[in-house]
Amino acid sequence: MKRQGTGNERQGTGNREPGTEDVVALLRAAVLPVGEDAGPEHDLWRQMQARLQQEAGGSVRLKSVPWFDWALAGGVALVVVAFPAAVPVLLYYL
Repeated sequence: MKRQGTGNERQGTGNREPGTEDVVALLRAAVLPVGEDAGPEHDLWRQMQARLQQEAGGSVRLKSVPWFDWALAGGVALVVVAFPAAVPVLLYYL
């Protein structure tokens, strides 16, 4: 029984269109081959951990809160005390 194809098969070239050999050769020359050692040359995670511990001084510290945050919290508290009906509006925008 004869097998019917899709009509895209070419004899001797596989599934490629004629004239694509140049494109394939250019792509192979431009793209580096991916092998077993495709990762970075050195591990960046260890450097990041060392930097984080150095900045934290070996333990976790809470940084001070900027003055603007305190002013904003005070303003919101003042609005809530002065205008209690504004609480649903504030909650809506959170």
